[in-house]
Amino acid sequence: MLTSFSTLLFLGCLTGITTVLFGFGGGFITVPVVYGVLTVTAAPGKDADAMHIAVATSAAVMVVNAAAAALAQWRQGRLRRAYVWPLAAFIAVGAVAGSFAATLIGGTALRLLFAAYLLVTIADSLLRKGFLSVAHRTRPEPLGRRTTTLGGVGIGLVAAGLGVGGSVMTVPLLRRRGLSMAEATAMANPLSVPVALAGTLVYALAPATSAGPGQLGYVDLTAGAALLIGSLPTIAVARRVTGRVPDRVHSVAYVVLLLIVLVVMVAIGV
Repeated sequence: MLTSFSTLLFLGCLTGITTVLFGFGGGFITVPVVYGVLTVTAAPGKDADAMHIAVATSAAVMVVNAAAAALAQWRQGRLRRAYVWPLAAFIAVGAVAGSFAATLIGGTALRLLFAAYLLVTIADSLLRKGFLSVAHRTRPEPLGRRTTTLGGVGIGLVAAGLGVGGSVMTVPLLRRRGLSMAEATAMANPLSVPVALAGTLVYALAPATSAGPGQLGYVDLTAGAALLIGSLPTIAVARRVTGRVPDRVHSVAYVVLLLIVLVVMVAIGV
């Protein structure tokens, strides 16, 4: 248990860095980390629901991480209201539906969907223009009504179902509207909050088959606490370097991190 807690604490620091630099809120790090720890430790009754617990715990951690990072970004004047609202409201609607759907999907299927989502996102970032090198515009393009409504619901549906916060859809979306990586990832934090809140509420109230001490529904409170102890101080430090990373390096690092997570997720599931 001590080893697992130390591992979660260390990787919590990594989620803090990715929250600020990539807008992940921790989801893409938290899900494979919690899933791996539960699988390795094979706690009685928990291994069957490991993926559901990982997704639920990820959502709970993202509530705090994304909110803390969003507040820091707002204080530094990096948030643009037009790209956050009303998109966030439609994301919240989709997030509620996505969370309920995830509780009905088997753990193996959920893991495969998580990996497939990563693979599609990586391919989209590499093959479509406008992500690795943003087009030069005098000013960024506004979000259209269809993108805000249908797109927002779709983002919330997928993000909450997989516990990833939606940043891997919102960052490329905003990137292709002409925003820099620093701006796009900054906006991803407040847009992840409604996903995290909806997901946490649904998973916490769900009748988990393996609920035990330290669990609230599917949410593993001990794992979540360890991750937050590591992530919150890191967020406070990492926010100071946001905007200093060259745009090209920032976008390439984003894709590389997704590739690493995909490899890890496949490896621990074999």
